[in-house]
Amino acid sequence: MRLDWTPGIALLLVVFIFLLSMARRAAGWVLDYQWWREMGQVETLINMVLYSVLPQLAVTLVGFVSLWIAHARGMKAAGTRLGEHPLYAKASVLGALFLAYVCSSMTASSWSAVLFLGGRQLPAEAAGWHDPVFQKPLSFYLFELPFYDMMLGVLLILTIVSGLAYAGAFLFWSAKLRGPRVLSDGSVEWPEFDFGRILHSSFTKAVLVLFLITFAAERFLDRYDLLTGDHGFMVGVDYIDEHIKLPLRWLTIAATLASIGLVITSKWRVMAISLVAVILVEKLVPTVVHGVYVRPNEISLEKPYIQRHIAATRSAFTLDRRAKEFEHKARLDARIDPNKNKAIFDNVRLWDWRAFHDTVTQIQALRPYYVFHGTDVDRYQLDGELRQVLLTPRELDVRQLPPDARSRWMNPHFIYTHGYGMVLAEANKITPDGLPVLYIQNAPAEVKTKDLRLTRPEIYYGEIAHEPIFVRSGQPEFNYPSGAENVHTRYEGKGGFPIASLALRLAATVAHADWNILLTGFLTGESRMMIRRNVHARVEELAGFLHWDPDAYMVITPEGRLVWMMDGYTKSDAHPYSLRVRMGGETVNYLRNAVKATVDAYDGEIRFYIFDEQDPIIRAYAALFPKLFRKAAEMPPSLREHARYPLTQFQVQAEIYRTFHMRDAE
Repeated sequence: MRLDWTPGIALLLVVFIFLLSMARRAAGWVLDYQWWREMGQVETLINMVLYSVLPQLAVTLVGFVSLWIAHARGMKAAGTRLGEHPLYAKASVLGALFLAYVCSSMTASSWSAVLFLGGRQLPAEAAGWHDPVFQKPLSFYLFELPFYDMMLGVLLILTIVSGLAYAGAFLFWSAKLRGPRVLSDGSVEWPEFDFGRILHSSFTKAVLVLFLITFAAERFLDRYDLLTGDHGFMVGVDYIDEHIKLPLRWLTIAATLASIGLVITSKWRVMAISLVAVILVEKLVPTVVHGVYVRPNEISLEKPYIQRHIAATRSAFTLDRRAKEFEHKARLDARIDPNKNKAIFDNVRLWDWRAFHDTVTQIQALRPYYVFHGTDVDRYQLDGELRQVLLTPRELDVRQLPPDARSRWMNPHFIYTHGYGMVLAEANKITPDGLPVLYIQNAPAEVKTKDLRLTRPEIYYGEIAHEPIFVRSGQPEFNYPSGAENVHTRYEGKGGFPIASLALRLAATVAHADWNILLTGFLTGESRMMIRRNVHARVEELAGFLHWDPDAYMVITPEGRLVWMMDGYTKSDAHPYSLRVRMGGETVNYLRNAVKATVDAYDGEIRFYIFDEQDPIIRAYAALFPKLFRKAAEMPPSLREHARYPLTQFQVQAEIYRTFHMRDAE
């Protein structure tokens, strides 16, 4: 049978695919809204949507007005008007709107505008460090300068595109209204375009004047870029920058503004020659002065600038207030009294976490689908003393289920829904068989110390998680194995969102392309749907504007609940005079461990606590999203005891300290 692909069928197929794609996206939005309601952060969601849409919308509207005016003026110069061509007028409006949207997408950064707004709300004492050249606060470089750069970029691109729209409309309609004509002898007479009319028109001059003003403003802001310039031996303004480049930059600005008079009087050649001459001087003079004067006297001339570089880098990575240097005066051959240092000796970690992880995987996995994703080092009060321990949660990985069990739709969605418990051992004890001494083990959880307890060992939110899952359904959930039998449970927490209504079940069906969600008979009026169960994805969705440490670690609360703790960083590459280092896939020259997050492993509740009130970036975000962040003092003391100095920050600071422990510029 041969299918006849007529244009009508092809069009219907395209429309169907488009509608299906939009339906999945709309269904995903419905589930996202339910998730944000579950988090109690609908206000934050609305703010995020507004912050991402409004700046670009404003730029699009300004761009549309500019392009529409330029196009209309071009048509008028050609001898016609938009009103005389109704169909073309409608098409040109759509074209101008589309082109304005493209320009705004290329140039408008919503977060630059948002952070500018948040930075304006900071008190004076939160402005932070001041640069030694322009005496601007750190907040200027973090919030204001990126916004001004963005606005100048928007103005520059709109000026250029508006000028092209004016010229294009003039040429198009001039050609359309004036020819070409076929003469009696069969030859074609092409119209002559008056390009001088375009160049000398008041609109073109206004565009060029605006362009020159924008260019001068950009050169003014470029002065601040010198503060982050890398010279190899230092970062920031050096001798040449301060004494040669900055004065020449002012010369360029003055020449650019003076060129406005030449544009108005149509002295194009003089304007072009003067600007080229000034730019050549700006490029050549610093090179000559550096080779003739600075290089022979480099140490003495650059010393104060290197000193600024050292101080700024130490401040940007908090080495000025976090690093303490000690002078070791003890003799190397002096005897150490174990009784006076008992607390230290009792907490020397003998177990390497890798060996511990491999051992625990062999003796405590219980089933192939239980996995220990990572092992963390922590401290707990055990038998009245502070002890260093190794802790690893027992999570459930449905990919390790037998193939026949994994292929049954009910198993990963209704039955195998969560991990169970953990293994906790003292870091410096070993049994006669060479195994760790376990304080928490097995399932059901066996706790061998009166100082710890587990009342909620189930792990519904963790580092290994599949989704969606449905709880409080008509199907009991697998809890843990007990010999040849399995113990089941029913979820009693507040995690997830209701999924009983037909509308939400349909949305979930479309969003996940799974008709079983709609057709299953196990969902009840109390059933709840859990999504974003991975703790990393969970915090990223709520606060993706922060950089999150890849290592989440688990804490046992005094109430016996399991809580994940995560470290969030604010970072930038805009700190004046500071050295850039690699962090992940990008370079940064400013870093703060500003936030610590907690995620309840049973309920999925997330809380963000600000741990660095001196950081202007997190204070700006807190002003923008007031419901999202809490003060560090609001963190329960039992959790704060386990707040750690994150390894990522320590590694970055150690890399900086490797060079910047030296304070001498020479």
